Amino acid sequence: MYTLAPDEKATLVMAYTQNKLARAEVITRESVRVSTWLRTQGVPEYLHMINVQLLLFGSGSVKNSTFPEMYLPVSQLLAFHIVPPTAEPLDYADDEPNRVMAPVSALIGTFEFKGKLRISSKAGIARAIESSLSAWLSVYEVEIRNPYLPQLQLPPVPLILINPKQACLGIGQP
Repeated sequence: MYTLAPDEKATLVMAYTQNKLARAEVITRESVRVSTWLRTQGVPEYLHMINVQLLLFGSGSVKNSTFPEMYLPVSQLLAFHIVPPTAEPLDYADDEPNRVMAPVSALIGTFEFKGKLRISSKAGIARAIESSLSAWLSVYEVEIRNPYLPQLQLPPVPLILINPKQACLGIGQP
């Protein structure tokens, strides 16, 4: 059993890889804003997670496993978010000029994330993606679906970080 240090906290998250979904508590410093943590320079090479529930996808079936503690390489992550109803303040101001929310579907592994990108009203999605310097793209007001997990019923997630180099982005929503 892991014991948190006085300057640490555990936050319930979901971490997606090409063939895994982990629902676990991630261990960070108390001052870390977990919803945008992966976009910072202080992110470690491994996510330190406790109380891990892991789904493995492959060969037409989904297998589950549990671990009291796990280290997941950040380089394998394709998407990451805090589990609702826990939330942190969003990373933008509503009154920011010349910004719009553009509907997008991000296809990552077996998951579909339907949400919105906050982009320049003058640039459009293509330019926003091409000119982004971050390894992580923020997607807002996200609905999550997976045809192999129809029982997965998450409330809309306010903010998900996705790796745009590992996602197919469908513009608009059917």
